[in-house]
Amino acid sequence: MARIFVDGDDLVVHLSWREKAAARHGHVRAPLTAVSRVTVEPDWWRALRGVPQRGVWIPETWCVGTRSHPAGMDFVAIRPGRPVVCVELRASSSAPLSLLGVSVPTRAEATATAQSICGKAPNIDTSTPWRQPLPVPEENSS
Repeated sequence: MARIFVDGDDLVVHLSWREKAAARHGHVRAPLTAVSRVTVEPDWWRALRGVPQRGVWIPETWCVGTRSHPAGMDFVAIRPGRPVVCVELRASSSAPLSLLGVSVPTRAEATATAQSICGKAPNIDTSTPWRQPLPVPEENSS
């Protein structure tokens, strides 16, 4: 099962070998300076944004890989029925992703993980405890 933790100045999503194979992706690293907001999503399906790109998407079973949307690209490693730690990232060349979503076994563990990340990441946005909505592409007027 994927784990999310702080390693020095980086936030790391550590994947099992099965998750690496399924996602066609290695461990994910992002600088702590890119972290803008950390939230816990109790409903796993709400952490999935956009359309699947690379990875395995078996609803109600397992979702791991990248997803694209108008605001960029997300990386998720989600198992249904478990809370998800959602880490929003600022756009930068060192953090090409806009969100990391990782399932955690219990709500208490998810809350502890989120607080740990918040305590170590500089410049966290605490203006709201919820994730920001995705931008809506402008409609073409004909």
